Order: sequence, then structure tokens, then C-alpha cells
Amino acid sequence: MPSASPGRRRRADAERSIARIVSAARESLSRDPNASIDDIAKAAGVGRMTLYGHFRNRAELVEAALADALRDGEEVLSGVDLTGDAQDALTRLLESSWSLVAESAALLTAAQGALPAGRVRELHGSHADRLENLIRRGQDEGAFRADLPITWLVNVIQYVLHGAAEENRAERMEIEETGRVVTATVRAILAA
Repeated sequence: MPSASPGRRRRADAERSIARIVSAARESLSRDPNASIDDIAKAAGVGRMTLYGHFRNRAELVEAALADALRDGEEVLSGVDLTGDAQDALTRLLESSWSLVAESAALLTAAQGALPAGRVRELHGSHADRLENLIRRGQDEGAFRADLPITWLVNVIQYVLHGAAEENRAERMEIEETGRVVTATVRAILAA
């Protein structure tokens, strides 16, 4: 049986290197949204030249880290049961969303500083679509207000989630109480 070609081996090595760099970026930026390229390269166990061989600049690396976190989040959120009563489904979605936002609040701060606002929203597309569809269903059932645009309501809910994460990071709100506060706030915003 022939061995893998040198080109394939190099590609596999490059893919492992990229995965290590992205993982290190997620971890570093989740602790400190201002983590430098040097900090990330060191955490990944690679040199700056290797890092720059895969990512042209910090913005590309931050985007890759955020996209990776969002892919992981999508796996969690796609498993949330959104059937049945719209308000109960909303609670389940918020509880799952809240924990994901809390885990990646600093990473999001890094992304907001490095990427255009439109790109951050674009990367969050499937999460926003899921929430929009649930709100629309709740409106059709008379469970949620219908006097404001759905896109506005989705944005407000995302701001609430991100604001709660910032409150936790600043230690102005206990993590244990945040899920309840987020859910109560969003339910009040959507109340019919």
C-alpha cells in the first residue's frame, strides 16, 4: 500500500496547525479580547510566521475564532426543542443561548473591535434566523407582541444577551441569576 504523498502530509500538518491556532485564539480572546497575535501564537505553540502563513492579519484570525465558536454553538442550539408553546420554547432557547454567549462574551468583544459590524451580524445569521422564526410563530399564536418589526426584536434580544454577558464580566451580576434575569427581560420585551 503506497504511503501518503508529501503534499497530503503537508496539508494535514497545515490543517492541524490551523486548528491549533484557531483553538488558541478562541481561548486567548475569551480571556482577553485584546490578546495579541504574539499571545495567540505562543498559546498555539507556533511562531508568528506560521500564524501569518495561515491568517493574513488579526481580523482574519478573530473571524476564524468567532466562526469556530458559532459552529460549536450551532450544534448546541440546533438540538434545542422549539416545538410546543412558543413562550416555553423561547425559555429553552434563551437558556441555551445565554450559556453560549456567556462563554464567548470576550471573544465577541474582540470580534466587534476587529470586524465590521455587518460581518459580525452575518456570522450570527443562523442564530438570528432561529430566533426570528420562533418570534414569528409566537406572534402568529398571539403569544408575542406584533407591533414592532421582528428584526428589531431579534436585535434587542441579542443586545440583552450580550449586555448580560458584559454585566457578568464586570462582576455586576451573579452568573447564577443571569439566566433568570435574561429570560424575564426578554419575556417582558415580547409580551403581547
